[in-house]
Amino acid sequence: MSECPHVAELPRPQSAPQSETCVECLAIGSHPVQLRICLVCGHVGCCDSSPHRHASGHFRQTGHPIMQSLEPGAPWRWCFVDGSIV
Repeated sequence: MSECPHVAELPRPQSAPQSETCVECLAIGSHPVQLRICLVCGHVGCCDSSPHRHASGHFRQTGHPIMQSLEPGAPWRWCFVDGSIV
């Protein structure tokens, strides 16, 4: 894993999850596949393996660059801007 300049821009402390699941999936009756949390605002969205890719959509709408997996045992983070694990 490498550092990117966006990591230094994250709020301290980082935001807590706004929900326990992808609320956008719940709203449309879809089932989320693997959850991701935005480390800027705490938005929880489904991953790109889900039909609706709400975590990526959140980045496109807000520009918030880094999300982290909410899956147990998978604490990795992804920078959408750099396209890499950070």
